[in-house]
Amino acid sequence: MLKKVYHWSSSWTGTIVIVLSIIFFVAQAFVIPSGSMKNSLLIGDMLFVKKFAYGIPTPTIPWIELKVLPDFNDNGHLIEGPKPQRGDIVVFRYPKNEAIHYVKRLVATGGDIIALQDKHLLLHPKGGNEYIKKNYDKEQIVEAAGRLWVVDPYKKDHPGIHQDPSVVANGLAPMQLFNMMPIQIPEGEYFMMGDNRDHSNDSRFWGTVQYKHIVGTPWFIYFSWDENKEIRWDRVFRTTKSLEEDVDRNQKIKHEKGIY
Repeated sequence: MLKKVYHWSSSWTGTIVIVLSIIFFVAQAFVIPSGSMKNSLLIGDMLFVKKFAYGIPTPTIPWIELKVLPDFNDNGHLIEGPKPQRGDIVVFRYPKNEAIHYVKRLVATGGDIIALQDKHLLLHPKGGNEYIKKNYDKEQIVEAAGRLWVVDPYKKDHPGIHQDPSVVANGLAPMQLFNMMPIQIPEGEYFMMGDNRDHSNDSRFWGTVQYKHIVGTPWFIYFSWDENKEIRWDRVFRTTKSLEEDVDRNQKIKHEKGIY
């Protein structure tokens, strides 16, 4: 029996079936094409996406984006799984063109209320004021319009999140980068933002992402090179969590040396 399985897996048919099964259900390779997630992910990072993190997406043949099976559950997933959580880095299909994949950080889920004020992200989670008091430091909390808000709720744990001080409200930059009136996220949908906040095309411009568009989360970087095609060996086989720890460490070193 094992011998038959071995010979089958060594054949062209077996190899194709195995490779496609991995791509459909386990992991798929993606390349970071833009700097919207800098400094957490960089242009030229090549990573595997864990496709089973939030359920099993409806199988699609890469490159030609051909669905292998119908969307039986009408939610883009063959098997529904745990939903993305606030702070997760998520790979998803761009709602305006499902053939394009984006990677951003999830900053608000269904029922949350968010706003922007002078580039600062304000979050009023679905759990309300009591949830905020129990889960966030007093230094992060402000009160406005009868609600408590968490100011920049993800910067503490995800140091790659940053703004570009050269981007100012001078009438040239989009106003969505600076201010946004409070909006409540519909149930089952997600608000995404890039960590490179002033250089990211995200939910501030085109709206929320539905669960049916969710593909997975970055697993690890298998290769990385810069614009000069020089290999960044220090990023190879690293997870996003470990890379964020590097960013945090480097920021602390710069702070200690008085470099800003």
